[in-house]
Amino acid sequence: MDFIRVLLSVLLPPIGVFLQVGLTGQFFLNILLTILGYIPGVVHAVWIIAKR
Repeated sequence: MDFIRVLLSVLLPPIGVFLQVGLTGQFFLNILLTILGYIPGVVHAVWIIAKR
């Protein structure tokens, strides 16, 4: 299941974070990072998935 989350995080970072933590502050932070730049959103999403 983690492989699917990482794959979704590379394609659409907020979706991967949502599947891992739900509607929390991390999800909204990831949306902000993805809007500001795609790469920071991907890095944050993969970090969240790897951390948990």
